[in-house]
Amino acid sequence: MSFVADKWLVPTPVRRVEARPDAAVEQGWLTDLAPVQQLLRDGLDLASATVLVGENGTGKSTLVEAIAMAFGMNGEGGSTGAMHTTWRSESALHDWIRLVRGAGASHWGYFVRAETTHGLFTFLDSTRHENHTRDPEFHRLSHGEAFRTLFGTSRFRGDGFYVLDEPEAGLSFTAQLRLVGELMDMLRSDGVQVLIATHSPVIASLPGATLLELDEGGYHERSWTDLELVMHYRNFCDDPKRYLRHLE
Repeated sequence: MSFVADKWLVPTPVRRVEARPDAAVEQGWLTDLAPVQQLLRDGLDLASATVLVGENGTGKSTLVEAIAMAFGMNGEGGSTGAMHTTWRSESALHDWIRLVRGAGASHWGYFVRAETTHGLFTFLDSTRHENHTRDPEFHRLSHGEAFRTLFGTSRFRGDGFYVLDEPEAGLSFTAQLRLVGELMDMLRSDGVQVLIATHSPVIASLPGATLLELDEGGYHERSWTDLELVMHYRNFCDDPKRYLRHLE
């Protein structure tokens, strides 16, 4: 069965994200972000594939990090229940939200975020022998090769909730296309769900995904052709000078 974006037709691990009624929300930079305000006010329904796009600072990584942590994943990346940490920089948002789970869905999850992959690979390398994995030494690989290798392991096989924050970091154009193809293969299973934050129009082209564009007004569902990042990439490729002249 091909995957579909309608969250109600498949047993996805997370149906909805919403504010906890008893959450002690603290006002500050976090609640100044319009997408965070909208999440706490209106909640967010997740499809089997949901992709967040938007400018730096709009809150994409903040949302995916909090949702991954509320699911039970490590804020620095890793599987459900992983405990390694190098520097605590996560926001408090994961404590303010709750997840409405899919009945009977998998509790397995894996989170990879671009800015903390060095720490994740250090942890995986340090535990490789004691866990008897067949992993290579990730730090001997380039960033892109390490991510491609990690994604090819059993961690990303079978039912579960897979959260990727800017997976395009370190990946060439063809590697990004390959990743989209692998995500398509994964999503053919009803029990698989992915949540992605990206700046890449290639990753955002994942067929059937619900696309949410984040800005100073919150988050808004868009088609791929209407995404601002797609418009800018297309215009830049057509005529780079239209953009470069503003840098002189």
